[in-house]
Amino acid sequence: MAGPWCHGVSSGVTDAARLPDVFEGVEVVDFHVHAFPPRVTSAVWRWFDRHGWPIRYKLGALDGVRFLLDRGVSRVTALHYAHVPGMARGLNRFAADLAREEPRVIPFATVCPGEDGARAILDEALGPLGCRGVKIHCHVQCVAPDDVRLRDVYDAAGAHGVPVLIHAGDSPASPAYRCDATAMCTPEALDRALVRHPQTTVVVPHLGASRMEEVEALLARHENLHLDTTMAIAGFFPLDAALRETDPARAEAWLHAAADVVRRHPRRILFGTDFPNIPYAWDREIRNLAAFGLSREDLAAVAGGNAARLLGLGGRT
Repeated sequence: MAGPWCHGVSSGVTDAARLPDVFEGVEVVDFHVHAFPPRVTSAVWRWFDRHGWPIRYKLGALDGVRFLLDRGVSRVTALHYAHVPGMARGLNRFAADLAREEPRVIPFATVCPGEDGARAILDEALGPLGCRGVKIHCHVQCVAPDDVRLRDVYDAAGAHGVPVLIHAGDSPASPAYRCDATAMCTPEALDRALVRHPQTTVVVPHLGASRMEEVEALLARHENLHLDTTMAIAGFFPLDAALRETDPARAEAWLHAAADVVRRHPRRILFGTDFPNIPYAWDREIRNLAAFGLSREDLAAVAGGNAARLLGLGGRT
């Protein structure tokens, strides 16, 4: 079952590496890049230091996106999320300003689900501010994918023709969250949300994480559903850290399963990394993707073409 893939926290090539040669002439869009204002960034890093994994790239927003762009990535998203009311407008403006400073950034909007004026906040971000999608993190915001508080999110995204990137999978669940993500984020809840909002494009990161097979099955039921590869094709996520060290065969099996999902659905999968909040070399996932044996056409679709289509971007793909 062995494959030429990178896994294990210490794996990967040097941080200065550029994209593999197979991506020459291919637009690579990293659909899952986090960009917060400095104060929020520091708070996120403190959380990871206490409850998550060691972040390899402690870079501010502009430095982080330029790190990827300088290494051959064509465009990157700017994702953020508001965990309390009153944050979203400032975060949305920060992302829009970042995109004005670096035009290869694709700004996303957010809102605190259920806060007063949520629809107006989103309409402002998706209209005058120029944001191209909405980011929701169910674990941090303590909201199930089918929660009625997300109605404004799905409706606004559908009205503006932009995708909702919603962390609706169960992993990584942590006791440090204010809610039980495993109980809240189920394929059944995601299915209900998709039934209610068939006109809204929805992207679920991490290939649905530990319930990947059940989330994959929803692709046949909902043509508006897509998945991103973030951390799921790195041989790291969602496996437990100890297991990765003691049972590398299981880590390899997970990579094979994730690769099969990508191969079966090359028009429904988007490449993403979770940069800069990762513990391994930045290019590990893109190198694993290159080793999946996809056709040139399918590789281009997953690497950036699907993202460009969902986001209404121009470009080579």
